[in-house]
Amino acid sequence: MPHSKRKTRWYRGSRYHGWGQIGQHRKSGARGGFGKAGMKKHKWFYVLKYEPDHFGKHGFVSHRPRKKAMNISDLERFISQGVKEINLDEMGIDKLLAKGKITVPVKVIVKEASEKAIEKIKAAGGEVVLLSEAE
Repeated sequence: MPHSKRKTRWYRGSRYHGWGQIGQHRKSGARGGFGKAGMKKHKWFYVLKYEPDHFGKHGFVSHRPRKKAMNISDLERFISQGVKEINLDEMGIDKLLAKGKITVPVKVIVKEASEKAIEKIKAAGGEVVLLSEAE
């Protein structure tokens, strides 16, 4: 509760609040630097206790763009809606893979497809249109 006897009240108007004029209790040096500064020096025990994996390399990041693939078993949700032609290229799928079964004839438009996927769809009475061949 603010009242006239509190220390902060009688420090109002005093520039340094009793800490001297040469920057004591001011700026970032008073708290050991900004952010993660001093992690190898005066904040070392913090590293040991809370961030033991702070230093060093961790993992691998591939910068190569990955192909997005879909299995034949995933086509069932479109077939159940009554769709007879599925354009995977418009959905952002690059390749069709052969995992799963298909029993309904369907036309699939895609950039790439595995040989087994093409065989399974043709065996069900459907067809696969590869965009690389169509161009």
